[in-house]
Amino acid sequence: MHTCAHEHHDTLHGVHDHDSIEQRLRDAEALCLRVGARLTPLRKEVLSLILNASGPTGAYDLLAKIKSESERPAAPPTVYRSLDFLLEMGFIHRLSSINAYIPCCHPRAGHQAAFFICTECKVVKEASAPTLLQELDHLAQSDHFQAQHSIIEISGKCQQCAQA
Repeated sequence: MHTCAHEHHDTLHGVHDHDSIEQRLRDAEALCLRVGARLTPLRKEVLSLILNASGPTGAYDLLAKIKSESERPAAPPTVYRSLDFLLEMGFIHRLSSINAYIPCCHPRAGHQAAFFICTECKVVKEASAPTLLQELDHLAQSDHFQAQHSIIEISGKCQQCAQA
């Protein structure tokens, strides 16, 4: 599967600063085909809207956009099911602190990340943080806690907003 045009390792990078949207949609279709999942027209539309957004997008924003652009608007439950599918496939992330969705530039099973969210301009940057997550896993295991999912969200001001 095609991934971001550049390597990230543990560097901080913008979640919208990647390959063309068309390429990312083709990659999503290819991954779904490979694992026997269906990227339905609505799922693809929801993913496309998230990829095209300039920042984190809420479910109601997605619904409003679909209603304004579609002849047959989708009902809220179908959009939420599409979001659940996209989350499960790793195509998007949900930011709990702001109840919004962002694209994942490198969908893969078990991907864990840390997100830095600017409270001023709403820009989100992502970093893979394997050593931090390993430490958290170690802490969980020391108490026999079985972690199922973790997301690290850090709110604050980005460099541009802090200097403004």
